[in-house]
Amino acid sequence: MWPNCKLLLFTRYPEKGKTKTRLIAELGAEGSALLHKRLTERVFMQANLLRQRSGIETIVCFSGGSSKKMTSWLGQVTCVKQINGDLGQKMRAAFEHCFAGGTEMAILIGSDIPDISADLLQHAFNSLLTKEVVVGPSRDGGYYLIGMTAKAARDCAVEGVPPLLPLLFDKMSWSTGELFNDTMYRLEKAGYETALLPTLKDIDLPADLAFAKEKGLL
Repeated sequence: MWPNCKLLLFTRYPEKGKTKTRLIAELGAEGSALLHKRLTERVFMQANLLRQRSGIETIVCFSGGSSKKMTSWLGQVTCVKQINGDLGQKMRAAFEHCFAGGTEMAILIGSDIPDISADLLQHAFNSLLTKEVVVGPSRDGGYYLIGMTAKAARDCAVEGVPPLLPLLFDKMSWSTGELFNDTMYRLEKAGYETALLPTLKDIDLPADLAFAKEKGLL
């Protein structure tokens, strides 16, 4: 029987000029927003398939727009606005909100990876039955998925082992090719047991547009 699990999907409302801004020079403001919309819908469809199979609820953590706009777009799903701050602060707050509500396992994903599947997400949750943390590396040196158990996320009682949430989300090298390596170094040094998923490619830069076309997103 599955424990209380949540899937956190980080995305933003697909507003022209504020979405996929690094692709505007290639696709225009409208084209960039449309690509983001299609990517999010693709990942959200897999999240829905996971819910149908395992009963794992998705929480959409969004920026831009409003809860009304998000549910008009994606349907009746729980939507929570991201807090102000850097990416680490936003992610940490999302996990803290989940665990404060009694969630036992939580996994956070972005909306830039077209190859995220329900099978992959199920595998990630399965990993947390035996490991404390799960990470999905992306080819650009970051990661597309990170998850943990509530037990691991709470303040660690073992002397010399730092609490997990500050360890993962405070003063990290966000938006660099060192994020995954830095994350793994911190986890290994602190002694957390981590499961790794397959490395996947995201769509964020002009060089990624050929991959977007290959996936039928353009």
